[in-house]
Amino acid sequence: MSVEYEAIIQDGPKKADMITDIDEKAIRNAYEDVRSDTTETQWIVLKYDNKQIVCSSKGSDFEEFKNQFGDDDRAFGYIRLQMGDELSKRIKFLLLTWVGSNVGVIKRAKMSTDKALVKAIISNFAVEVMLENASEFTLENFREQLLKAGGANYGTGIKDF
Repeated sequence: MSVEYEAIIQDGPKKADMITDIDEKAIRNAYEDVRSDTTETQWIVLKYDNKQIVCSSKGSDFEEFKNQFGDDDRAFGYIRLQMGDELSKRIKFLLLTWVGSNVGVIKRAKMSTDKALVKAIISNFAVEVMLENASEFTLENFREQLLKAGGANYGTGIKDF
């Protein structure tokens, strides 16, 4: 057993061990990139690099976005989706908190306090979703969540009989 591990068992974790830092400037730049109508960036992923939350990737393909979240990961995602129908197109944003199935209890619990750091930067979104299961990680699920949050949903006015 390591000396550090023995100290944690005897004394509990030190407050300094529990502090998470965030790369505010890089994350803010990535966030603004997703929100911009003039860039191709549709999503960003924020992950832990030791005790710091960093922007680990960004892109435009949903499958690539989905592949950033594994069973051992705890991460945050921010994605831009076009919603609406043929008459009314609008952009909506979704904030995702991901906790993989292999993430331990302490790290899982810490996500709720760390999310406050993320939300201090990423403040504009229509829906916040927390996922732990890859089967729920679908574009259809995200669109459905945004549709539910959107209120009235108008179509073309043509009814199918």
